[in-house]
Amino acid sequence: MRTRFALIVCAVLWLCAPAWSAEPLSAGAAFNLGFSPKGGAEAIILEGIRKAEKSIKVAAYSFTSKTIATALFAAHKRGVVVQVVADAKSNSGKYTAITFLANQGVPVRINSNYAIFHHKFIVFDGRNVQTGSFNFSAAAATKNAENVLLLWNVPELAAQYEREWQRLWDESTDLKPRY
Repeated sequence: MRTRFALIVCAVLWLCAPAWSAEPLSAGAAFNLGFSPKGGAEAIILEGIRKAEKSIKVAAYSFTSKTIATALFAAHKRGVVVQVVADAKSNSGKYTAITFLANQGVPVRINSNYAIFHHKFIVFDGRNVQTGSFNFSAAAATKNAENVLLLWNVPELAAQYEREWQRLWDESTDLKPRY
């Protein structure tokens, strides 16, 4: 009986290994960590957006932050390729940040394939990753207890996030401008 149990445990661990594997970070990797409210979380996201040079790929659950949307639009205007995929249900209001971005020519897609599209991450330039519980909303910045982790110079990790982002993008539908 113990042998059978041990084999089952080993099989489960082997099947789940990719999700649990730890890999060393790149030489030169660094991070910024912030909390909200009043702990600098939103400022870290804005720093990532400002420093992006080539691309910004956003996966968002709730996206109502005018501050973050404006920063993404500014990046788009300076030539950075900005793309957003967001939860369909939590962004279905008459006017949201993703609607603003779509109306400004930023490619936006909405995803309705899950009970909740609960992702909250950004990949910058294929090298840097922002993740955490922080919803891209004013409430996340000023009222909620949330966190942001921005990892700099982690191309291997960024590639994994970018693959997930691409998968989500490919299964989503375009949000057409409303004017």
